[in-house]
Amino acid sequence: MELRELKYFLAVANEGSISGAAEALFITQPSLSRQMQNLEREVGGALFDRGNRKITLTERGKLLKKRAEEMLELYGKTVSEVSAPEQSVSGEVYIGGGESPAVKSVIRAALKVQREYPEVKFRFFSGDAPSVIERLDKGLLDFGIVLDAENISEYRTMRLPQTDRWGAIMRRDCPLAEREFVTPDDLKGRPLICSDQSFAKGLISRWMGGGEIDVVATYNLLYVGSQLAEEGAGIAISLDGIINTENTGLVFKKLEPPLETHADVIWKRYAVFSKPAELFLAALKEECK
Repeated sequence: MELRELKYFLAVANEGSISGAAEALFITQPSLSRQMQNLEREVGGALFDRGNRKITLTERGKLLKKRAEEMLELYGKTVSEVSAPEQSVSGEVYIGGGESPAVKSVIRAALKVQREYPEVKFRFFSGDAPSVIERLDKGLLDFGIVLDAENISEYRTMRLPQTDRWGAIMRRDCPLAEREFVTPDDLKGRPLICSDQSFAKGLISRWMGGGEIDVVATYNLLYVGSQLAEEGAGIAISLDGIINTENTGLVFKKLEPPLETHADVIWKRYAVFSKPAELFLAALKEECK
């Protein structure tokens, strides 16, 4: 299986047709059709359901699409690292993590490296702990940022100095908006909007004394959660400092008793870093002193 074949396969998957993909790739339609047929023979089954107007992926095709994207991304990352000129410091550092104000330490370290080495670039990926760890294990990330994650003993870790505090985002006309803070009793029986990170709902449930909580929606990025709150879907539970509610129809109230979260930067225990990644890690250690 060649990288060229994978690129062609992804083009067909994204375009939804052989003709559209052939046009985008500047090759003939019969040639692309033959290569897709060869690829299906190689993997031992159909990759496409060929309809009258649009091609869709089979389950086998969906799996190959996911793996092909990962392989091509890793290939691009590897080429970028090994092709960097030896006499200069250049290349890319890949960092993934969830939304957290604690990321400021990471950003400050990245900017410190960039100011000294302008040819170093940083690529950030947003995701929850499982997706970050998956990409880290596959070599698609150099570093991950995880919040209160469990089972990370197999990685090297560095705790970021900031402590994040949880709170509630609600409409200004909500009865709780006049309170100084929000307690577990205030939220019992109310519709809640929570982060879909695996630990979040359990964390909130324990803070409220256990039992089921009424989660009417979840979010991956808080902007969506705040929009749900503004439209009246419920009260969004989030970390402080991510959304600025000034001059909006929303307010943020801290939870009381305080509910706090820590963020850790993790990386592979036996990682072989590029020079830019080494410089970033040194800058982050200095930032976190």
